[in-house]
Amino acid sequence: MRAFASFASFSNRVLQGVVGSSVLALCCVAAAAEQSTPAADEAELRAGKNFISTPVYSQEEDEKLLKLFAGLRVADVCDGMDKAGLQNIGLVSADIRPLWRDTEKFTHRIVGIAVTARYVPTNKPPIGRKQSAEFDKAVGQWYRELSSEPFVPLLRKGSVLVIEDALGADVGSIGSNNILSWKLRGCVGVVTNATARDTDEIIAQRVPLYYKQPGRGIRPGRNQIESVNRPVVIGGALVVPGDVVVADGDGVVIVPRQHAEEVAQYARQVLEGDKASRRKLYQRLGMPSDASVE
Repeated sequence: MRAFASFASFSNRVLQGVVGSSVLALCCVAAAAEQSTPAADEAELRAGKNFISTPVYSQEEDEKLLKLFAGLRVADVCDGMDKAGLQNIGLVSADIRPLWRDTEKFTHRIVGIAVTARYVPTNKPPIGRKQSAEFDKAVGQWYRELSSEPFVPLLRKGSVLVIEDALGADVGSIGSNNILSWKLRGCVGVVTNATARDTDEIIAQRVPLYYKQPGRGIRPGRNQIESVNRPVVIGGALVVPGDVVVADGDGVVIVPRQHAEEVAQYARQVLEGDKASRRKLYQRLGMPSDASVE
């Protein structure tokens, strides 16, 4: 018993020494880091600093990549993500779903390159009740100075506009008018974590939109633009500008650009195998061919 007690006492002293050394080492590292931060770096941090860079790609690079993803479904791409070791990465919450679906030609589907924007809840007072002319002037000023669309020049053929908006705000940052203007610049669809208005018209216009729920109000008094073409979070998934966005009736998946080719190659194998198998089943069942197996 005496030997056991001596051993236990020795073990405790060793453990305390290890823990003490670890704590001391951490304190030294923290102190060194604090002392080694130049004043210029501190000033930069106080002014705000982004730590995820925004890569820039040419339109030719985008088009080349999009050819690899043409016609791929979310299910195929998810299999490709698994193959690339990215299981459950890039999966956008199922709460974000298509506003409308076309199960004949599948025109509601999206395959494109992410251009991002982030709107945040405003901390400024609402415009309040005014005469029509004065109210319109204040609204216009809010749009120009606080909640504009500086991302528009970035939209081009194959772009997907990804908007992180003010959660909980009943705001229609996306509407039937501006979504058409984005389409005019080559935008193939819009994905947001929040809301949109004029949904009947957007359905009639057949512009692909993936969103959470309707939002009725205008931006003034509700949100402000925070950043453009910076990383955003949509339905729990990180979206970096230049990533590949794929969306259909199964939801939305974001493919990190650096893994996109590997993901697309495997996803293509999955799709072609699925089509071949289902074509045979169509024939055995006497079903006419459709766009999903052609």
